[in-house]
Amino acid sequence: MAGHSQFKNIMHKKGKQDAIRSKLFSKLAREITVAAKMGLPDPAMNARLRAAMLAARAENMPKDNIERAVKKASAADTETYEEVRYEGYAPGGVALIVEALTDNRNRTAGEVRSYFTKAGGALAETGAVSFMFNRVGSIVFDRKAASDDAMLEAAIEAGADDVVSDGEEHEVITSVESLRPAQKALEAKFGEPHKAAIVWRSQNSITVDDEAGEKILRLVNSLEENDDVQTVAANFEISDALIAKMQG
Repeated sequence: MAGHSQFKNIMHKKGKQDAIRSKLFSKLAREITVAAKMGLPDPAMNARLRAAMLAARAENMPKDNIERAVKKASAADTETYEEVRYEGYAPGGVALIVEALTDNRNRTAGEVRSYFTKAGGALAETGAVSFMFNRVGSIVFDRKAASDDAMLEAAIEAGADDVVSDGEEHEVITSVESLRPAQKALEAKFGEPHKAAIVWRSQNSITVDDEAGEKILRLVNSLEENDDVQTVAANFEISDALIAKMQG
């Protein structure tokens, strides 16, 4: 298991679904509003807004909620959110990048720092760990959208760099510049993806033991439960036994 995408699935299975979904919808709505406020409210002309709406639909966020979040961007009393990135180390030397949208930088920084400290990790300066990650485009399709060979062939034709397929999904990796044209080409063949966004992707993964792995999982879970945190990227792998334990 690399990074935290599978981790997120583990915690969703363990948690109270209604509470998780409510918090997730709130974060998705915040990203939609910020994206619409920073650019045009038309997803066809605003790549970030389109990505935010894709993510919302993939989580079955109601259409009315999405439309309200877009309209909120033009409201006079809309909160102003600042994009902030935190970098740090978790137990086992694992590197984490945390991206947040906050209306109070001091509050969010204090909360993020406390999560790292309680987990036995530490925040670091901006740039301290990001060199271990690449900024790439990520286009995610359901596993049933195509066979491995068909997805790989289409991705190559679309100008993508790589395809990673597992039992649940195909993830097409592109350069930041190629994300939008590759997405359009793949949508024409396979329909709308679950996700299309610019993400942090670790260059190499660190394998950690179960003790450190559990601490890291709980740290990432604490971060993702924070209302201001939008994404968490990490460079670790854990055993199948620990995955089973967290799902139990």
